[in-house]
Amino acid sequence: MTGKDWLVTGDGQYQACKSARAWDLLRDNYRLYRFLTEVEDVINHAEDESIFLPKIRLLVRRLIVNSYWVQSQFLEPDPKTGTSVLLLYHELGFPLTVQMVSFAPGTTSNIHNHGTWGVVAVLKGQEKNTFWRRSQSLEFPDKIETTGEISLLPGDIISLTHDAIHSVKAVGDEPTVTFNIYGETDSRKRFEFDVVNHIAKKF
Repeated sequence: MTGKDWLVTGDGQYQACKSARAWDLLRDNYRLYRFLTEVEDVINHAEDESIFLPKIRLLVRRLIVNSYWVQSQFLEPDPKTGTSVLLLYHELGFPLTVQMVSFAPGTTSNIHNHGTWGVVAVLKGQEKNTFWRRSQSLEFPDKIETTGEISLLPGDIISLTHDAIHSVKAVGDEPTVTFNIYGETDSRKRFEFDVVNHIAKKF
């Protein structure tokens, strides 16, 4: 599954990145446990997000290319909320969370950051990502403004720094399914933003 790679940073900037070559992706018996071990090795040897996010994007792409099991592990969106989350991995003391997220067509997320880095791969459907940056003033210290948007298709991967702010909308006629991996969340720095009233609250 090939596609584009993207990086989004806390200042609202987003850029297309160099994608992995096909011959760097194929691996025999590349399963979730091996992926998790390799991701842990990457983050243990590089504290700077600019260094380890490209490496993790490569590992995510390698996983979704080689693991049919991962591609098939998702729930249908909940008819009431429009979303479903299937937790694939989360272990106390291990700084990674891996999950599959499903959005019904037309479902929109809140505007938020994650308080940690994240990498998201679109497996099915389409989603529109809108990006934001802080534009605070003395009157409104939590004011944000939009900086742009991109549409992601199956095979596209987006990586976000810990302070990147975005919102997501599922577009098209079928549910959107994504593979998501996040680092260890700093709950003090994870926010949901109200763009009308210029406020932020813990999320």
